Amino acid sequence: MPKIYTKTGDDGTTGLLGPGRVGKDDLRIEAYGTVDELNAVLGVARSTTAISLDLDRKLSQLQEELFTVGAALADPDPDGPFHDSVPHDFILRIEHEIDHVESGLPPLQHFILPGGSPTAAQLHLARTICRRAERVVVSLGHADGQHVPPSLVVYLNRLSDYLFVLARSANAEAGVADVPWRGL
Repeated sequence: MPKIYTKTGDDGTTGLLGPGRVGKDDLRIEAYGTVDELNAVLGVARSTTAISLDLDRKLSQLQEELFTVGAALADPDPDGPFHDSVPHDFILRIEHEIDHVESGLPPLQHFILPGGSPTAAQLHLARTICRRAERVVVSLGHADGQHVPPSLVVYLNRLSDYLFVLARSANAEAGVADVPWRGL
């Protein structure tokens, strides 16, 4: 049985999908590492005791999709097999889900603070990590010699909105009010 450690990264480099190695501090590694962090936080949200089966199913699907996003980011070759693997259908599904979930929530009258139920708090944390992932992916796309499929930025942008409405929905399901921001 192969060992989990390979020792190939002991010099501070790692492999991408394709030939060659890059530094572990490479912007592409930061991008898919942040997507991986987001995926892990969704796993934490799924572990909360009050999560509904419907929300668990939705988060499970997002975790699967985030692995696809990570693979697309780990494939720097625009002609590579994973580089363009995030289909527009992912985005359309999320938009549909946002509209569906939001239709069951009271309209926002004010900004809300992250928090509420444990599940909602985890989803708000996931939303902020998703926004960071989006910023890193945009930076990667602006870097010389790098290519990022536009669908990745759009997907992460929609996903952060989706996580916001899922957090509000989790609070509603738990009977916990969203916490309004009182302003200045």
